[in-house]
Amino acid sequence: MTKQQLDRYNIISLTIAGHLKIKEAANQLELSERQVIRLKQGVMEHGVDFLIHKNTNRTPAHALDDSLKRSIVDLKLSEPYRQANFNHFKELLEASGVTVSYSALHDLLSKAGIKSPKKQRKPKKHQRRKRMSQSGLLVQIDATPFDWFGDGQMYALHGAIDDATGQVLGLYLCKNECLHGYLEMSRQMLLSHGVPISLYSDKHTIFRSPKTGKLSIEEQLAGKAVNQTQFSRAMQELGISIIYARTAQAKGRVERLWETLQSRLPVEFKLEGIVDPDAANEFLNGYILRFNARFSVEPEDSSTAFRNLSEAVNIDHVLCVKHERIIDNASVFSFHNRYFQVVSGEGAANLPAKTRVKVLISPMFGLKAECNGTVYDVLPFVKSRRSSTKKEPSKKKAVHRPPADHYWRTGIPKVKLDFFESNQEILEILLKIFFQREA
Repeated sequence: MTKQQLDRYNIISLTIAGHLKIKEAANQLELSERQVIRLKQGVMEHGVDFLIHKNTNRTPAHALDDSLKRSIVDLKLSEPYRQANFNHFKELLEASGVTVSYSALHDLLSKAGIKSPKKQRKPKKHQRRKRMSQSGLLVQIDATPFDWFGDGQMYALHGAIDDATGQVLGLYLCKNECLHGYLEMSRQMLLSHGVPISLYSDKHTIFRSPKTGKLSIEEQLAGKAVNQTQFSRAMQELGISIIYARTAQAKGRVERLWETLQSRLPVEFKLEGIVDPDAANEFLNGYILRFNARFSVEPEDSSTAFRNLSEAVNIDHVLCVKHERIIDNASVFSFHNRYFQVVSGEGAANLPAKTRVKVLISPMFGLKAECNGTVYDVLPFVKSRRSSTKKEPSKKKAVHRPPADHYWRTGIPKVKLDFFESNQEILEILLKIFFQREA
């Protein structure tokens, strides 16, 4: 019996003996008079055991079994669960059929001396930017290098997240942050959700030319403009504007996404036995759905700002690299020191000479050419080389050799003297000044 229960029993006993009134006992026990009467009757009928709660020393119905506790702790200490944070580990347990509350799991693992690998930093006070009201109004894009497979190799994960809902719209993993990764991530977004109004990115040269904003007034007045990057050109064709963030904190939604994925994806990859980017990209297509179901929120406005892709738009012919070339009389153009012919059907395309065509390059279809909205196939073309006719060596010109007494050999200029002694004096002066020698 605890001290509190013993004190309560002594006061109730005085009440039963008539030495203490009900009201006085209620004041001392800080209970209502009705509760004191109930305790008095219970002690008189059942003795002191009535004051002990019936659940004392009884295992709660929802308590975890000791063997289950040991299994959970052993599982957390094993690979790859050792790297999972507590919340992610709780989700993995639920996926395997074990349901446990976060507080119970936290207490269990903490008592076992296990700490969450995710650093708990003191939150900084800052004013958060309000989310966009509709999905599709603003999509944040970025890429992050990380050791996703735990083998010491860094790979860049390209991603897009909707500002209004926090939905991940696309994820693509490749060796480095590159144009191909962003185009494939954009393909996922466009095919799954549609065309957004704007993208929010950093000032990487994939999105923005390094010469942007550096043209002089004279160059601008002369009509000179900065060329678009391949990515910005593709987005312009789709009617998507790009907004450039000045700091990483400005696009905090996608930066927090990286923090979450860097904690979770390495564990998921190890559970699935994934060790290369190709298998990872296949896995990410289904993982995005589970991630969005867990973390996305409802937007303020339920209507969407995403636009449907036009049926006339071939997405492969937009998400590619384009360069301009000029064709010759045979519809042939030069590209990377090789020749290609624009073909239509079985023969060369009927295009006028000196027509400008756009060369389309993509791993999806290889090489194509576009002219006036029509996309043509191209074939390698071998130009016949001109016969090299060697010119006969021309006759050697006669070399003029100056005589031995020429001033070029002696250093003394030949001066014609029209007078006698007087001119001889002038010659001596000239020799002394310009040649520092005697005549």
